[in-house]
Amino acid sequence: MESVVDDHREEDRRAQAAMTVSERVALALDLGDQDLEIFRRAHGLSEDEAFRQLRHHRQAGRVPCSFFEVEP
Repeated sequence: MESVVDDHREEDRRAQAAMTVSERVALALDLGDQDLEIFRRAHGLSEDEAFRQLRHHRQAGRVPCSFFEVEP
């Protein structure tokens, strides 16, 4: 038995499969902009502050790759 959520997921999957690559990229960018706006409003930040804070959180905990280290 499929749920309503399963039906919506399948509809979304079909709709996205019918999109061109440029339409999918535009959708991804729009979704990112929407997420940024939601985060900004939830935390009472300006757009620039929200972007900087999200960038900082994304970088937190990352370790530089030794592959890019240059030996003297």
